Amino acid sequence: APALRRAGGRSTGTDGAEGLIERADLVVDTVVGIGGKGGLRPEAVPLAEAAERARAAVVAVDLPSGVDADTGEVRGTALRADLTVTFGTHKPGLLIDPAREYAGSVRLVDIGLELPAEAELEALQHADVARLLPVPAVESDKYRRGVVGIAAGSARYPGAAVLAVAGALRGGAGAVRYVGPAGQAVIARFPETLVSDGGPKRAGRVQAWVVGPGAGDDAATVAEVLAAEVPVLIDADGLRLAEASAVRGRRAPTLMTPHAGEAAALLGVEREEVEGGRLGAVRELAGRYGATVLLKGSTTLIASPGGGAVRVNPTGTSWLATAGSGDVLSGLGGSLLAAGLSAVDAASAGAYLHGLAGRFAADGAPMGAHDVAEGIAGAWRSVVRG
Repeated sequence: APALRRAGGRSTGTDGAEGLIERADLVVDTVVGIGGKGGLRPEAVPLAEAAERARAAVVAVDLPSGVDADTGEVRGTALRADLTVTFGTHKPGLLIDPAREYAGSVRLVDIGLELPAEAELEALQHADVARLLPVPAVESDKYRRGVVGIAAGSARYPGAAVLAVAGALRGGAGAVRYVGPAGQAVIARFPETLVSDGGPKRAGRVQAWVVGPGAGDDAATVAEVLAAEVPVLIDADGLRLAEASAVRGRRAPTLMTPHAGEAAALLGVEREEVEGGRLGAVRELAGRYGATVLLKGSTTLIASPGGGAVRVNPTGTSWLATAGSGDVLSGLGGSLLAAGLSAVDAASAGAYLHGLAGRFAADGAPMGAHDVAEGIAGAWRSVVRG
């Protein structure tokens, strides 16, 4: 059984530990190391509960006890730290919810470990994203910069089309073409949009498509976009309407952007299973559909169909949990695809800018999705300027 050490060097067993924890000013969590699996053992649960009740600061060594270091899963009770001091490298569980929520502030201490050549996770920073963002050359025109097509919106959800176009216009492509029933709403808000009512095949030249936001039950448009030989981003209703075989059979890159509920429906599991095991879910979806998958949520993860490191988006704010925010991200990601980024880079850069724009727009207060779209330019400048 674990023992707790009192000031002055004496120790106590678990029988007297709960009261000691509740009276402490500082609790150092060393109950379980990075090899722990399956949550806390029953005799350690009262210690975690006592730490939760206490007013003491909790410092976890390497990671909070009770969380899975490799997956970020939390099975049962776990210690909730104010600060985690980790060694050698960040563990996946410190970057992925729900475990990330238990870690508090995380500080990495380099102890000279020789790390594997291939990482399990990657978290891009400003400089990484700045290298990915498209910059027009002197000879660029709107076609060389890329044209993104947006097939979105319906009579019931015209706003989804407007928000997707808003994100696309701020994503670096040279032009945005819109097809769908919300053309009047789009052109009224963004007169620079090239609006067509002839469907995707008659929209004109595009380098990438976004399909699905607010699409309702328009399966025919989704199928038409999936047949195009350019990169495609599928979101929202498009995820439900897309035939799995059509997605797997595509030769051009495909980027899927589900939230946890949509991912659960695609996998045939409960939403709670996806939220509790986000890393496994995003990898499973990418492999099953042969597509790059951006799993939205409190931790946004990006997985490639061929495996390799999963990317964890480090930006964002809980205020981004607002209607239409995902539509803005879809347009932004599609624009980056049209500008020439790979699916995984478009997803990574798009999520990073979107999260940063959300932080800037919220600044600690409520906001709407249109505020996120308007904040993308500031996020872009912040990334480029370092």
